[in-house]
Amino acid sequence: MNPNRRDFIKKTALAGTGALLFGCTDNEKIESANVDFNKSYNWRMVTAWSPHFPLLGEGAEDLAKNIETMSGGRIKIKVYGGGELVPPLETFDAVSQGVAELGHSASYYWAGKTPAAQFFTSLPFGMNTSQMNAWLYYGGGIDLWHEVYRQFNLVAFPCGNTGAQMGGWFNKEINSINDVKGLKIRFPGIGGKVINKAGGSAVLSAGSEIYTNLERGVIDATDWIGPYHDYLMGFHEIAKYYYYPSWAEPTGVIELLINKSAYESLPIDLQSIVKEAASIQNAKLTGLFKKRNAEYYNKLKNETKVEFRKFPDDVLNSFKKFSKEAIDEIVQSDSMSYKVFESYKKYHELFYSWDDIVEPNYQPL
Repeated sequence: MNPNRRDFIKKTALAGTGALLFGCTDNEKIESANVDFNKSYNWRMVTAWSPHFPLLGEGAEDLAKNIETMSGGRIKIKVYGGGELVPPLETFDAVSQGVAELGHSASYYWAGKTPAAQFFTSLPFGMNTSQMNAWLYYGGGIDLWHEVYRQFNLVAFPCGNTGAQMGGWFNKEINSINDVKGLKIRFPGIGGKVINKAGGSAVLSAGSEIYTNLERGVIDATDWIGPYHDYLMGFHEIAKYYYYPSWAEPTGVIELLINKSAYESLPIDLQSIVKEAASIQNAKLTGLFKKRNAEYYNKLKNETKVEFRKFPDDVLNSFKKFSKEAIDEIVQSDSMSYKVFESYKKYHELFYSWDDIVEPNYQPL
């Protein structure tokens, strides 16, 4: 018998025995942890989103409720929208310093703190959502994330994903890379560096300012998220062309930031509850984004005059070239970014080689 097959059969036969013993082993762990079921924790969660912001702010509130339920009320969490306790972009510092125990955000906001942080949200022409989850959970991505954040007294776990986003709203057709030159485009992060390399001007502005800036011509185009949030923002009222795909954000990981000292002060069962609640929320919020974006894509397509346009191949090829340059500049100037990107790149290539043959773009039956 083939030795690999023999080992597989042996492990399968032992699985039932292991299942019978599993409960005993778990009970022993809980007993050894000296769990005090009467002790409770009152925590605060700050977010990078406006209070009750659709999906993202709501996801933070849902996560907090799930942790309280799963812990039997031993962890109670009060959620603060951006600006209610600290400004949205001070979420990182607030959790790091213990002003709040938890934060709900996206790691690429913290590139100014540590450049490697942005690799855990999305990279231009990078992994899609399923690939990103595989790298984070099973390719060492979360361990690297913790290593990056250790100096800030933080740990983090994925707790949602926007999925693939859209390429942005334009009032000018983009038929070649030359059409990007001179455009003022609201674009954050590495994508903004790419726009600058292409001859455009990347502009940073708060979400609340985008509509007015686009309407008044302060900017010529903007990225945002996807059909659901873009519809709620009303961009279809003031922009003619809606471009796809999002070369800059083929996925969008949402992070649960946790003060490391607070997390380690929890008994082992509550640590596990916080961690697993984030995993559950990761699946739920990712699925909800998929549903809402699909619904509102059809709403925009069928009920408005918006013209959906695909970026021409030469534009995407140019963006890809400039993206590589921008990423190379980051990893060559920061050793931690280099370490993270080496792992990211290895798994991206591995996953792509498999997905390329098993994940064709099937048409509906």
